[in-house]
Amino acid sequence: MGCCHSGRIDYEHDPVHLCHFDMHRVVGKGAFGKVRVVQHKRSKAAYALKYINKQQCIKQKSVASIIQERHLLEELNHPFLVNLRYAFQDEENCFYVLDLMMGGDLRFHLNMRGCFPEHVVRFWVAELACGLSYLHEKRIIHRDLKPDNILLDAAGHAHITDFNVAIHYSSRRRHTSVGGTMYYMAPEMLDPARPGYYWQIDFWSLGVVAHELLWHSRPFEGNSVEKLTHSVLSDPITVPPRVVPNMAPVSREGCGAVLSLLDRNPHTRLGCRSVPTSLGEMKSHPWFANLDWRRLERKELQPPYVPDGSRANFDVGLEMDDYMSGEKRLTSKRRALPDMEKLSPEQRTFLEQFTLFDFERSPRTSYYPRNESIGSSAPPSTTGSTYVGHSRGQSPTESGKSTSSTRTSSDRSSTTRYTPSTQNVVPPTLLAGYR
Repeated sequence: MGCCHSGRIDYEHDPVHLCHFDMHRVVGKGAFGKVRVVQHKRSKAAYALKYINKQQCIKQKSVASIIQERHLLEELNHPFLVNLRYAFQDEENCFYVLDLMMGGDLRFHLNMRGCFPEHVVRFWVAELACGLSYLHEKRIIHRDLKPDNILLDAAGHAHITDFNVAIHYSSRRRHTSVGGTMYYMAPEMLDPARPGYYWQIDFWSLGVVAHELLWHSRPFEGNSVEKLTHSVLSDPITVPPRVVPNMAPVSREGCGAVLSLLDRNPHTRLGCRSVPTSLGEMKSHPWFANLDWRRLERKELQPPYVPDGSRANFDVGLEMDDYMSGEKRLTSKRRALPDMEKLSPEQRTFLEQFTLFDFERSPRTSYYPRNESIGSSAPPSTTGSTYVGHSRGQSPTESGKSTSSTRTSSDRSSTTRYTPSTQNVVPPTLLAGYR
């Protein structure tokens, strides 16, 4: 089990590489590669390894977006995000080593059980609002918040993942490019008659997610781009009655919070008056009146929904697909120095800019009380199509998980340093031999 590597590994002085990890189960699949559970050989810490094939990126003209995502991830470190721990590359792939989330994504749980009790949804919405507020303070718009991109750790805390259509925003100008998944796009993004959008679109997406978790249905539907756009822009926004055995109807406060998040006017939308006051607006809403936000932000509250740790909280068919695909096995390859003259412009860009790709975050204290296990991640399933990079008013084309968006700010915040702590070990449900 694990990747092939000849010779002794010098953990102290060698840059982190694939040979430092043992490979386990496939838990996710994206446009350019897969996601595996891995375990660091020395520390025994468990992570999610997302690997991306460089040639596929070049073929789909997504080099710039992959590099942008990598730099953006380096800026982020928050308890309700899936954080980057290491990044490295070889001749064929670039690798993200991310927090491992044992609980799976919310799409998986929605498909398994349907809607959730109101107190569970309220807890997750509060945690996600904390994560979004942090992103917006960093001048980042996620643009693709949906159940597929929300991962639960083993305890049941919610985390935002998948930043490949995220962009930096500037208060000096609005954005007009369309990126994300249409069912969760805000009207100011879809409507070509509007002047553009800012960070407030993420709170609209949060409203759609809350609606889906509470009623197991999205507030807007359409079997074509035109019909779905019309629904988002024009259909009356209502909350349906909930008739579920052994589950109480959604309270007036809960319905009010969802409708306030789905306000088509971004200036009066819940949490959207300004970045500094955003989280305060959420905290003051009656739906969150009895929530201890201080303890919630420190992950000291017990989540009301805990994923079943005795089962695999992901699509186990991914592993069979991996086996049947005949894809060659991941092995550790040291990067050779190529002849620059023989490289295509895209390959040269990869080589030059991926020099900056390699990254190792300093060990940090746990986000959990009493220094308990740190959760981590596996990127989500691909339910729903992610659209990127086209102008508003045009029919978006399905582009997997890439983006052609560019930064609007060159500011880069420094990486926060932490002290060492205990980390996850691979649970039995994820301990499968790597072929």
